[in-house]
Amino acid sequence: MADDPVEVGASGLAGRADEAARLRGLLTGGRADGPRAGLVTGPPGIGVSTLVGAVAAGHDGPVHRARGASWEAGRAGGVLAQLVPGAVFPSGPVSSPSGTAPSPDDTEPTPDAASTADAAFTAAAAVAAACATDARTLLVVDDAHDADPWSLQVLSTLVAHHPALAVTVLLAARPADGPPGSAELLRRVAGTTVALRPLDSRAVAAVAAARGVPLGEPAAERLARHTAGRPRHVLALLDELPAEVWADPHARLPAPPEVAASVAHRRAALSEPARALLDVVAVLDRPGEADEIGAVTGDPDGVLAALAETARAGLVARAGSRWGPAAVPADPMVRAAVLDELGADVVAALRRRAGEVVDDPTRRLTLLAGAVSGRDDTLAAEIDARAAEEAASGAWSTVASLLAEASRLTGDRRLREERLVRAVDALVGAGECRSAEALVPVVEATRETPLRGAVLGYLAVLLGQAGEAAARLGSAWEQAGSGENDRASGAQVAQRYVLHALARGRGDELVTWADRTIALAGPDTPPGVEAAAIRGLGLSAAGRQEEARTAYAAASEQVREGAQVQRVTMGRGWLHLVQDDLDRARTDLESAVPTTVLGGSSRISLWALGWLARTRFLLGDWDGAVRAADQGRELAARTGIALVAPLLEWTAAQVHALRDQPERAEGAALAAEAGGSEYEVARVPAMLARAHAAEARADYPAVLRALEPLRTAGGSTAEPGWWPWTDVFANALVMTGDLDGAEEFLIPHERRAAERGHRSTLARLGYVRGRLLGARGEQDAAWSAFEQALRVADRLPHRYDRARVRFAYGLTLRRAGKRRDADAVLSAAREMFAGLGATVYVRRCDRELKAGGVHAGARGERAATELTPQERAVAELVTQGRTNRETAAELQVSVKTIQYHLTRIYTKVGVRSRAELAVRLSGG
Repeated sequence: MADDPVEVGASGLAGRADEAARLRGLLTGGRADGPRAGLVTGPPGIGVSTLVGAVAAGHDGPVHRARGASWEAGRAGGVLAQLVPGAVFPSGPVSSPSGTAPSPDDTEPTPDAASTADAAFTAAAAVAAACATDARTLLVVDDAHDADPWSLQVLSTLVAHHPALAVTVLLAARPADGPPGSAELLRRVAGTTVALRPLDSRAVAAVAAARGVPLGEPAAERLARHTAGRPRHVLALLDELPAEVWADPHARLPAPPEVAASVAHRRAALSEPARALLDVVAVLDRPGEADEIGAVTGDPDGVLAALAETARAGLVARAGSRWGPAAVPADPMVRAAVLDELGADVVAALRRRAGEVVDDPTRRLTLLAGAVSGRDDTLAAEIDARAAEEAASGAWSTVASLLAEASRLTGDRRLREERLVRAVDALVGAGECRSAEALVPVVEATRETPLRGAVLGYLAVLLGQAGEAAARLGSAWEQAGSGENDRASGAQVAQRYVLHALARGRGDELVTWADRTIALAGPDTPPGVEAAAIRGLGLSAAGRQEEARTAYAAASEQVREGAQVQRVTMGRGWLHLVQDDLDRARTDLESAVPTTVLGGSSRISLWALGWLARTRFLLGDWDGAVRAADQGRELAARTGIALVAPLLEWTAAQVHALRDQPERAEGAALAAEAGGSEYEVARVPAMLARAHAAEARADYPAVLRALEPLRTAGGSTAEPGWWPWTDVFANALVMTGDLDGAEEFLIPHERRAAERGHRSTLARLGYVRGRLLGARGEQDAAWSAFEQALRVADRLPHRYDRARVRFAYGLTLRRAGKRRDADAVLSAAREMFAGLGATVYVRRCDRELKAGGVHAGARGERAATELTPQERAVAELVTQGRTNRETAAELQVSVKTIQYHLTRIYTKVGVRSRAELAVRLSGG
């Protein structure tokens, strides 16, 4: 807009690819496509004018531009005159700036509705005549919320009543800033509305790169958050601040000059009570309660009126609070502008005063620390003690903030370094890996201690660096020793080993390290509680399922409040998923996703999202599964936690593959493989993502290649319920004709599933056993295996698995010549797949049902040269360019069978090649 000085070439389209594509879509087509109109909206500085300008610059037809102005809004036709200079328009009605009808005191009479409509039609015809070219004409109106209403009415008439006109109207506007009635008028003109969203960190990084300022992910995220993702403010700060600021994760970002000036102007216009409220709200570390604000300002009775005044000025926003009205600065830039205007001495005094009146001890200490510019060992010790209390509940994000302040205030260098390392450890515990990574050089510069090694090892685990983590933790464990004074250090290292063992899928090791942690630290300490929250998963991965349930019952009883509840709930939900209790798994995992106000961990939220996506997939809620995966991707990108990313991509890849979206499935599979982590929890889902994509295109050799490394893997990989890969691999063996290999592979896995009583694994392996027996011609045994698999599957909520068992059963029945039985089973499978949206298998069911020929009429009615349904299926695939092997895989028969059918097809149709067959079948 007029106040939106972002040049098109540098950043006009950064982060706006989708929006730009929608606008370009309005610029395509000729006269037959008729007129179109679009409205682009967003708050000041969001880049509305920049985007419209970028799109207009790329248009290859005529472009006419105009700009609305509030002082010209009463001049009827002002915008039309800019769009079509020199054109003669009939006089429109005189308009007030608000767009309402003029008062009786106006010098000209108000026309009646009929004459107004006639004038609009005549004016629209004049614009149409000026735009009557072969190429599509683009009319751009910037600041359209300030355009005169008559011009907008004419543009609306133009679009509505000139269907043969190749013209596009683009309005760039802030409807909320226009006079009354302008928003409705703008919507009447435009058939398409594009509302610009704030730029995310990746788009901010792209804007910075175009400006010649490379930003790392943490800096881009910080800048996006500070500026509310508005490009104008992003560019202003990139131009204003020196490069070293972006490398310092703790540097305070100022308000852009324009924002600072605006805030100062609006602040000066406030009454004294409102100004005092704004200042207090700016120094508070979280939404200020009305009673807190009143206690600091000394005017408790005037808080509500002052809050309303500052809100009207756009400086303060009301925040929800169970205690009553609360307030926060309108955005981080407002906070920065107010603090800069107040000055360090006034800010320190306000923080001290606020620290004396707030009730929460953590907030009190944070405010008091913010009032100290140098060292204060007494306050640092008090903050450290408070951090220990917060750690007891697992509120690691709060702990990190407290310890960082304590470190800054500490005079002794060694103690200062220790507190800083502990702060980084808390950041990792909270899942804020990007912030922790930025401080790694600082940590590595400190003396080598068990704590230092535990922290760096902990971070390496979350980044998926198994070798680095093993080396760091091994060294730290050796340094920790076994003396009484080393118990705390040893417990911390042991607790990090718990997560390391979980990621490696080593259940017995996990239990050993968890027990060591609890023995060293005590069951009620933060390390002991966190170890107990994971210990049950180790028992499950080691095959001790009943003990795992007992362990989580005890952990749930022990931890009933605080941030540690999130950890226990997530682990319990994961266990429910492993043990086929999907409804309880979904309940637990959904409740474990949010990082609560009590300081929950983004790391735990990511695990919860990964397994929630899986749970929803198994329950048949595939849209919900993709939503959870997308939410997890955003969180992983923001926090930098790489370990869980493949888990999210696995489910996304499978859903996209089954929905016949191969490009999206391939993208997810590549993303799952991108990290190259050696940890089982990342490696196995990456393999499964690749295998599912291959299975959807019936490439069974590729399935075998993807999963082959798992044949010799131990740990949780071989434990039923943890990673559902065994049926996928065994089925691929059968489909590639390796029946003996399938038999050898199935036996130990079937035995273990029976020993564990794991129902979904028994059902999955059961359908493969039935398919194997059918391929060997042992039909009675095959039917028995399938029926048993169905009995087990139908008592489970696993919708995809129930459909999959029926599909394999129906195929085997049809191959055995039992066409009517096959028709019933395949029809049921098709209905289930259709309900899930599994397009790939719906198509396969349709092909099999057609090939079965149950509803195609009696065989005797078919002419000698007519293709059978199975021959028709083969012909369709080979004429699409499939090889014999690919056709055999798709139809799940042998290559020899395809060769046999092709011979008969060529004879019946009277051709000698695939090319001739394609021509004949197409009617050519």
